[in-house]
Amino acid sequence: MAKISDQPIFDARQLGIPKMTVLGIQHLFAMFGATVLVPMITGLSMSATLLFAGVGTLIFHLVTKLKVPAFLGSSFAFLGGYAAVVDMGAANGLDKAASLPYACVGVLCAGLMYFVLAGLFAIFGTKKVMRFFPPIVTGPIIIAIGLTLSGSAVNNCISNWWIALTAIVVIVICNIFGKGMVKIIPIIIGVLASYAVAVIFQLCGTQVIDFTPVKEAAWIGLPFQMKNTAINVFVSHPDWGLVVSAIVTILPISLATMVEHIGDMCAISSTTGKDYLSEPGLHRTLMGDGIATALASLFGAPANTTYGENTGVLNLTKVFDPRVIRIAACFAIVLSFCPKFAAIVSTMPAATVGGVSLVLYGMISAVGVRNMVENKVDFAKSRNVIIAALILVLAIGVAYGPGKVGVGAIQFSGLAIAAIVGILINAILPGKDYEFGSEK
Repeated sequence: MAKISDQPIFDARQLGIPKMTVLGIQHLFAMFGATVLVPMITGLSMSATLLFAGVGTLIFHLVTKLKVPAFLGSSFAFLGGYAAVVDMGAANGLDKAASLPYACVGVLCAGLMYFVLAGLFAIFGTKKVMRFFPPIVTGPIIIAIGLTLSGSAVNNCISNWWIALTAIVVIVICNIFGKGMVKIIPIIIGVLASYAVAVIFQLCGTQVIDFTPVKEAAWIGLPFQMKNTAINVFVSHPDWGLVVSAIVTILPISLATMVEHIGDMCAISSTTGKDYLSEPGLHRTLMGDGIATALASLFGAPANTTYGENTGVLNLTKVFDPRVIRIAACFAIVLSFCPKFAAIVSTMPAATVGGVSLVLYGMISAVGVRNMVENKVDFAKSRNVIIAALILVLAIGVAYGPGKVGVGAIQFSGLAIAAIVGILINAILPGKDYEFGSEK
C-alpha cells in the first residue's frame, strides 16, 4: 500500500470523494479482523458488534468535537470477564445465551466507570489520578487477562491443529515480514488462509464447516434481538445475585482498559503531531469511549476501545482527517444490517478461532509486559515484586482453580480479586515512584 502523501493531510476533502472512500474502506479492513473475532469467541451478536463499532465511533467523534482520528472496535480486555460470567451462569442453571446478557450488564457498569475517571481528570488533573493506576498494577492485570484466556484458545486448537497452525503461521509471517496493507491486516489474512485449509478438509470428507446458517440467513435484517441484550435483564425477572457478581467481576477490568485508552491517545497524538490529551482533552476522549461501551453493552454488543490498528493506518497514509474514520464507521453500520454476512463470518471453524486467539491472547499479555518495560518498573524493589506476584497468582490461580471466589450469591473472578488487591496494596505500601508523564 503506497502512501497517499509524504506530507500530513488534515483535510482529506482535497483528495476527492473517491480517494476518501477508499481510505475509509481501508480503515474498515484494519479494524475488521479483531472486531469480529470478539463475538466469534464470546458468542455475542456479530451484527450488533459491527453496528455499535460504527455507532460508537461516531458518538466518540461527536463527544471529542470531531477532532480525534480514532476508530472504536471490540475490546479483547473483557474476554475473561465474559467467560467468567458464563461460568457463573452455568452454575446457576443458565446456558451461554442466557448468561451473556448478564455479562453485558457488567460491561455497562464498566463503561460508566469511564465517566468517573473523566470527572476525576477534569477536577484533579491527570498526574494525581494516574498515581493510583501505575504500570506495576495495570501491567500484571493485562498479563493475567491474556494468560487466563489461554486455556480456551488451546481447547479450540485441539479440534484441528493443522487449521489452527495455518492461522498462527500466516499471522506471524504477515506481521513480521509483511509490507503495507499486509502488515496492517495479518489477522484477516490468517483467518482467510486457515479458512481455505478448512475448506480443503471439507472437500476431503472431514466435516469442519457448517454452511447451513449461511443458506438460512436473510440478506437484510435487524442487527440484534432484544432478548440477548442487557436491557432485557433489567426488564425481565433477573437473578440479582448473578447481576451483582457480573458487575463485581467485570468492573475492575475497566481500570486496565482506561489506562490502555490513555496510551492509545498518546499514540495517536504522537502519530499526528497534535496534543489530543489537552484538546479536546482526556476527559472528553474517556467520556466518548465510555458512552460507546455502555451503549454497545445495552444492546448485546462487546465493549468498545480505541484501535491501534487504525493508528497504524494513519501512520502509513499520513492522512489524519477524522472524516476518513467516520466513513469507515458508516460502512460498518451498513454491513451490520446484512445477516448473511454475519452468518458467513460465524461459520469460522473452532480451530481457526483457536489459532487466532492463541496469538491474540499472547499479545494481550505481551502488552502488559511492554507496559512495565517501557515505564521502567523497578523489580529490584520488594514492593513491586509483591504487587505483581499477588496480582498474577490470584488472577491465574483462581481462574484455573475454583474458577471464582465469593460469599453467598456474590462471586468474584480471579481478575476482579487480583485488580482490587493490586490497587489496595499499591496504595498502602510505601515507596511509590511512579509519576504519569515523567521520563525515568
